[in-house]
Amino acid sequence: MVSSGEGTCIVCGVGSHTMDGRASEIVAMKEREDTPLQQKLERIANYIGYVGMGAATLTFVAMIVRTLINVYCIEPDTPNKGSVIGESVLDAFIIAVTVIVVAIPEGLPLAVTISLSYSVKQMFNEKNLVRELAGCETMGGADQICTDKTGTLTQNIMTVQVIHYQGQEFRGDKKEDLMQSTNGQLFAETIAYNATAFIQRDDKG
Repeated sequence: MVSSGEGTCIVCGVGSHTMDGRASEIVAMKEREDTPLQQKLERIANYIGYVGMGAATLTFVAMIVRTLINVYCIEPDTPNKGSVIGESVLDAFIIAVTVIVVAIPEGLPLAVTISLSYSVKQMFNEKNLVRELAGCETMGGADQICTDKTGTLTQNIMTVQVIHYQGQEFRGDKKEDLMQSTNGQLFAETIAYNATAFIQRDDKG
């Protein structure tokens, strides 16, 4: 970023061809993923829905069976059996639908939103500004944060610049010389077996 002065420069890329442009596109195209709390709430809502459907079905069947037993076994002389059975079926259906509606906790999302808002306020009092409600839950579940000496957040990805091995110095652009040195293959395998590092190739191959 240039704040003042004069100079001549060569522009190598603009827009999406710059690192800042690529980062902006990734952020814009990245789909919003559900937080762990939202995933748990969705599973709980599904379980409650299954239980409610099961309870409603059992209630409906039990009421119909009780009506049939009363009409045909206990009180076989009941007049207008068809209308009685029809009314019982309608009542059973209404009760079953009521059970399903009541089983779904409508106040659960509101309670979660209120709790997250309270968490955001508490974090703000501790000088932590949270722009989204889900951020307080995400940061609450973080147990490791990778930063450099200036406090900048990193991806915990480092690149080997220089290797000192058997009195020799091998730089990143001369890694082939390391493999040709004495026990170079064994040294490379030892590093791979005793680290969590991974190989990432650049655009140049």
